[in-house]
Amino acid sequence: MLAVRLGPAPQLPVLLIAAEVGVLLALTDLRSLRLPDPLVATLAFGVGPPLALLTPYRIVPALAAALLTGAGYLALALLPGRGLGFGDVKLGAVLALLLGLLGGWPAVVTGIGSAHLLGGLTAIYLLVTRRGRVFPFGPALLLGALTGVLVTAA
Repeated sequence: MLAVRLGPAPQLPVLLIAAEVGVLLALTDLRSLRLPDPLVATLAFGVGPPLALLTPYRIVPALAAALLTGAGYLALALLPGRGLGFGDVKLGAVLALLLGLLGGWPAVVTGIGSAHLLGGLTAIYLLVTRRGRVFPFGPALLLGALTGVLVTAA
C-alpha cells in the first residue's frame, strides 16, 4: 500500500522499515497486551532521524505533536481504571512525531483521529458482544498512523 501510494518517494524505504516494526508491535500487543520499549525505541530512533533529515522544516511541529499527544495520553493513562497503558502513551507520542515529520498536522490529526475511531469501534463491539473490556490499543494506533500516511501523502 505504501509503495503504491507514495511511488518512488525518498521516504519509502524508511516507511517500509516502520511498517515491519509496526507489524511486530501489533502482533506483540495482540498476544500479550504489551508494547515492548525496544520495539518502540526502534521505531523512534530508527525511523525518526532519517525522516527528520528528509524534512527538517517539520521537526519543530513534529516535536510539538509528539509532546501534545504524549501528554494527552499520559493524562488518560493516569486516570483510574484500566485505560491506556504506558506503552500506548510512548507509541502514541512516537507515531505523532513520525506523522508530523511525514505530513505535518494534517497527518497527525488524521492518524490519531483514525486510531480513536478504530479503537472506539472495537470498544463498542466488545461491549455489545460482552467479550470483555480490555483490549490492545496499539494495533489501532498503528492502523491509524498508516491511515494518516496514506490519506495525507503528497
